[in-house]
Amino acid sequence: MYHVRATAATTRRIMKQLSHDPRTLALIFVVPIILLSLLKWLYSDSSEIFNRIGPAFLGLFPFIIMFLLTSITTLRERAGGTFERLMTTPIGKADLIFGYMITFGMIAVVQALIAATLLLYGLDISIQGPEWFMILMAVVDALLGTALGLLVSAFAQTEFQAVQFMPAFIFPQLLLGGLLVPLAQMPDALESIAYYLPLTYALDALNGITKNSDITGEMWRDLYVVGGCIIVALFLGALTLRRRTR
Repeated sequence: MYHVRATAATTRRIMKQLSHDPRTLALIFVVPIILLSLLKWLYSDSSEIFNRIGPAFLGLFPFIIMFLLTSITTLRERAGGTFERLMTTPIGKADLIFGYMITFGMIAVVQALIAATLLLYGLDISIQGPEWFMILMAVVDALLGTALGLLVSAFAQTEFQAVQFMPAFIFPQLLLGGLLVPLAQMPDALESIAYYLPLTYALDALNGITKNSDITGEMWRDLYVVGGCIIVALFLGALTLRRRTR
């Protein structure tokens, strides 16, 4: 029961900090709306293309934004000594990580729901599969970005380095995830690498929404793999917490 209270206390503290930065919160929720609207505008004369790529970008935008927000914010607390001070108390590593994940996870869920609602009812996207599964995958993708952001923050010393993880950690997944070139058309070596990247499964599930009227076994597999990657990232993130900062 103590651990639950410790996690809740961490969650309340971070929420209070974020509430004092309304501009950041506004950008979190507004940027995906702007980007999806621009995408719709770009393909205003080709609704077929928009219907095909829209779900994939619904997963990408919250994923990227939450990755950046979480990695930079968490790094700031690591570098500022907040983690070091907290870990001199009885608060455990898991309490800290889950507190951060709950806070940013709630933001990620709201962000993904807003973006999905806009895509379905504001931008009138047409998909073959069930809408609820697309919304679910958008939420899970945003949570994946949050979990990976918590993990990579341990390997950066400055906020600039955290931003540099974007091309180093995220861009390869974008290139090999099947968004630009179908996996089956990639060189064998790149295709093999792609199946070790979590974003590949996220994009595969969202692409499946555009082609299948029912949820296939592969789409369920994709969901489970992404969920497993979230759990693994959180576990590894807890292991990286240290009592002393560098």
